[in-house]
Amino acid sequence: MPRQNFATETPWEPIVGYSRAVRIGNHISVSGTTATGPDGKIVGIDDSYAQTVQIIRNIESALTRAGATLGDVIRTRIFVTNIAEWEKIGRAHGEFFGEIRPATSMVEVSKLISPEILVEIEADAIVEL
Repeated sequence: MPRQNFATETPWEPIVGYSRAVRIGNHISVSGTTATGPDGKIVGIDDSYAQTVQIIRNIESALTRAGATLGDVIRTRIFVTNIAEWEKIGRAHGEFFGEIRPATSMVEVSKLISPEILVEIEADAIVEL
């Protein structure tokens, strides 16, 4: 099956060597996504809820480019720097995925790539061929 890589305009993808999303057949994987706004700056500094909302919008954008929707998501993985914020993060996740109900995990990590990033989310989707 052919592989399709989907990139964004961020400078990190070519430096680190990754794609925002990869589609092979009907499977799409979206890389760990942060709350980066259109201007390249982090949205929602010190606000895990706002960051989660922005992240899911970014994931939705990547899925759209790859021919999918949030409704096709079967799994998310949520990495957080403060698990005590789980309710805020979970509420934002639920606002987008409450009816879809993908399998998910939420894991606390010691830090993410930048100190202002509180949340990072990966997603996998399956689309009908």
